[in-house]
Amino acid sequence: MQTTSRPRPARRVLTGIASAAVLAIVAAGCGGSTDESVDDSAVQACNDINPEYPSGPVELIVPWAAGGGTDGVARLIGDQLSGQLETNVNVVNRTGGSGVVGHQAMVDADPDGQTIGLVTVEIGMMHHQGLTEISGEDLTAISQMNEDGAGITVAADAEWETAEELLAHIEANPGEVTASGTGQGGIWHLALLGMLLDNDLPVDAVNFVPSEGAAPALQELVAGGVDMTTNALGESKTMLDSGRAKALGVMGTERDPAFPDVATLQEQLGSDYSMTVWRGIAGPKEMDPSVVEELECHLGIIAESDGFNEFMTDSGLGVKYAGAEEFQTLMREDDVTKGEVMEEAGLAK
Repeated sequence: MQTTSRPRPARRVLTGIASAAVLAIVAAGCGGSTDESVDDSAVQACNDINPEYPSGPVELIVPWAAGGGTDGVARLIGDQLSGQLETNVNVVNRTGGSGVVGHQAMVDADPDGQTIGLVTVEIGMMHHQGLTEISGEDLTAISQMNEDGAGITVAADAEWETAEELLAHIEANPGEVTASGTGQGGIWHLALLGMLLDNDLPVDAVNFVPSEGAAPALQELVAGGVDMTTNALGESKTMLDSGRAKALGVMGTERDPAFPDVATLQEQLGSDYSMTVWRGIAGPKEMDPSVVEELECHLGIIAESDGFNEFMTDSGLGVKYAGAEEFQTLMREDDVTKGEVMEEAGLAK
């Protein structure tokens, strides 16, 4: 089984934007500017791509509950997009079915761009679990906005200092180490299983204890109930900053900018294996290319804004921008990678 994923280019904001918009954005110097100081000509250049869009309020579907991290990201994007499009962007939470309900609503929407959604990494997992038949191929990618690699966190007094030491211990003592971070079959469970398989270790070499999420798993970690967690480093920030836990590595394609001292598995083990979560904006299939291009242009400005970057940093989330073509490729390749791990781990149906 191939569990590696091909490294993707670093964040690139101007991918796929019309040349007029590129010139306007560069001239405005929007990178690193505050939301209020973005040059009107940059925004206008985006709006000029399709002068007839939007034709009214835009609905932004969120497949997860209000109040969570995904919801917060969507509401910030919606607020900034509303100002740039000069129309209401209404965030609507469509929850249920472990993300199926909201993602299905994106797929079923009219392809006029009046309904878009914040698609999440689960779009490449749900159909492998037998929850739905839809996948990222049923959506039109517009822009990736976020990516976070799975971190490996242990208690501050744990005997291991690197991921390499931890894996060597697991190999020598199969079944002794316990881990948590999410529910059974969730993304962080999948991250653990993929790491084990990539290092030629059986999936039962670590005992996995399901949890309701990273927060309770980390509480168990510092209390001594489990030995390690696999979750985004941003979710471990409080424990790491307080010295109650330490990070041994990250399963990302590159180091997390918020945790620059935490090495990737590639650096430590020479492994190309990565397991990340991501969020991005997408719509139904067969959207008008000019509408996609206009939204991609606006989202590029948002991804560079101080407001967006400050919010993401404060939320412990990484900013990773990719344009429509690259984001569509990511969804396709990520689906294959996660499907292979789930199949070999016995999670696929």
